[in-house]
Amino acid sequence: MRRLAWGRCREHPRTAGEVIPDDQGAPASHPCQTTEVAALNLPGLPFSLSPEGDPPPGCRILNGVLTLTGAAGTDLFIDPAGPAGPLPDAGRFVGLAPAADFTLHAQVSVEFASMYDAGVLLLWAGPAHWAKLCLEYSPQLVPTAVSVVTRTTSDDCNSFEVSEASLWLRITRSGGAWAFHASTDAKWWRLLRYFTLGQDGPVKVGFLAQSPTGAGCTARFAHIAFGTGAPANLRDGS
Repeated sequence: MRRLAWGRCREHPRTAGEVIPDDQGAPASHPCQTTEVAALNLPGLPFSLSPEGDPPPGCRILNGVLTLTGAAGTDLFIDPAGPAGPLPDAGRFVGLAPAADFTLHAQVSVEFASMYDAGVLLLWAGPAHWAKLCLEYSPQLVPTAVSVVTRTTSDDCNSFEVSEASLWLRITRSGGAWAFHASTDAKWWRLLRYFTLGQDGPVKVGFLAQSPTGAGCTARFAHIAFGTGAPANLRDGS
């Protein structure tokens, strides 16, 4: 699979998806510029996203949809049985969200090919304190809602299978706690995890695509939306 460089993914301020000329005045051949990204601005987010991790994914924004292509062997996981080698890494786009309660959701679609391929919504407080909410290809090669909460080691949980390669995922900040929800229709949200990251300090949120066992994975994040406040009841489907 061809690996793309970090892309400065821009849309026309009036017409979504229109190609913007490059710095030399010639039209870009692709809606994703292949210069290094300093910050990524998405229509649904009130804060910018910056690239972190390695190797970097391919990146594109078209009509408000963020597409990331993770390279072969990319993952975030700290095995509770003890790492067998160097810890894996994955390029990602993350940004510092406001400290107040909020929700962040997106419709995640994945081009599955290999076990553990996934599109991910991510919380990142540091290399030993992070959490990810995934639409992931299970060992049975079935799209599955998966969550991983890492406080020095990773606590991995497979929640439910879905019949399609698409699922709505939502992160909620509620006071000092976090919640992960998933939905098949963006109307009724199933609570998957309610937790803390076990440390104080700023937490970044963002997106990644992973392919721990495969040659690479492409994930699309559509209908990205940020909302202030948290649901009054995290367990009633709202």
